[in-house]
Amino acid sequence: MMNKDGFLSLICDAFDKEIIKKLVFSRPISGEVEKISARLSSHRGRKLLILEYFLPGNTVSHKNLSAEELCEVLSPLIDGYRQINLLTSMGNAEYKISKSGSPVVLGGDALQRKLSGGELFTVKLEPIDREKSYILSGTEPFLRELGISSSDGRVHDKKQGKFRQINKFLEHIEELYARLPKDGEICIYDLCCGKSYLSFAVYHFLTEIKGRSVYMLGIDLKRDVILWCESLAKKLGYSGMHFEVGDILALSSDRKPDMVISLHACDIATDIVLSTATRLGADIILSTPCCHKYLSKRVDAPELDFVLAYPHLKNKISEILTDALRISYLRSRAIRLLLLSLQTPKTRRKTLLSAP
Repeated sequence: MMNKDGFLSLICDAFDKEIIKKLVFSRPISGEVEKISARLSSHRGRKLLILEYFLPGNTVSHKNLSAEELCEVLSPLIDGYRQINLLTSMGNAEYKISKSGSPVVLGGDALQRKLSGGELFTVKLEPIDREKSYILSGTEPFLRELGISSSDGRVHDKKQGKFRQINKFLEHIEELYARLPKDGEICIYDLCCGKSYLSFAVYHFLTEIKGRSVYMLGIDLKRDVILWCESLAKKLGYSGMHFEVGDILALSSDRKPDMVISLHACDIATDIVLSTATRLGADIILSTPCCHKYLSKRVDAPELDFVLAYPHLKNKISEILTDALRISYLRSRAIRLLLLSLQTPKTRRKTLLSAP
């Protein structure tokens, strides 16, 4: 009778022979992951098993496993679930914990015999990103320098979310491109720029893909970050990129920016960004609000105690109210506003305030 180690070996063998249709972990012994569903896929010629972790609150997270790490990761997962179903093109097997607490594998030996001899019916490996064509491919030099992709242009597994988010942001830039000046140099400010993932992406998009001349200024209070950005821009040959250490509250400019961007300026820094952008007369503002601590610490409405008594709900309502107040501020300045989302199929929703 097959045991746990035999079942693990069967899964790895099925992965190696490309016959897995689905692998489902259910009835957790402990922990907050209610279910794990896995399927075969591929990325840049590498075979992968994609795990989907189903968490409370309709939240799903993903992990991509290569052949080298498969057995090491799956072994402790098997220990954490009372039922695991392996569905393949050659038959199925089920691992479960009996009432006595002993592991039982149904159909495992029969499936193993089928894999050991005779013709195999493999499963077609669908690429991870088959449904999506991205603006960036991963081979761009700035992505390598930012640690998002490797020297051969493969996006690192842990950076897939960041890669998709950057591409999503560039899709919004593409939609707004017609509102930028048709001729001459485009002027863009990145306020509270941090490590400037978006600055480098937007600069590449406008100069390399659109063929435009761009003056881009990134501003942040952190001197070490600015020095790092300056060094990277010089290394990439981005002569139109400039960085300054400074407080954006004191920023003055004789030149009106065509666009102001800001990603995750923390807490009220987002409000300072929006205020500065309107003061400078920016034609386009793209900002993703980050943190809503200011209002969360101060909101006091007895009528809403049934909501505010719960920290999670209090944070959510503070987020909604904060963004609504920011929208009201921009509208009071006669700025036409779009409320967009940076959500991709595999990342958490992030709000994007767009004032074109």
